[in-house]
Amino acid sequence: MVKGASIIMLFYFLGECLSFLINGIVPGSVYGMVLLFLSLLLKFVKPRDVRSVSNALTQNMALFFVPAGVGLMASFDLISRYWAALLIVSVVTTAVIIAVVGYMQDKLEKKL
Repeated sequence: MVKGASIIMLFYFLGECLSFLINGIVPGSVYGMVLLFLSLLLKFVKPRDVRSVSNALTQNMALFFVPAGVGLMASFDLISRYWAALLIVSVVTTAVIIAVVGYMQDKLEKKL
């Protein structure tokens, strides 16, 4: 498990470095995930090396939402002022995401 955690942290670090170097708006953790995905795809990293850590992280994913929930509670006055706009944006973006995923799934199924 130490090896898997080290690999994941290495890609997180590389993503943070890349984000710092290019001064982008994309967080380093996203770059790290993309780099890890590419290394898994190109078989530089074996899935069995990170499987146990990734399973542990996904099984305890609810813990990662606690800071976001606290941030929402701290911003309650701002949210209460703009609740209608936030609701509309949430509904519209959810519908768009569902439509795009459905469209892509349909296209990918036809390819196979």
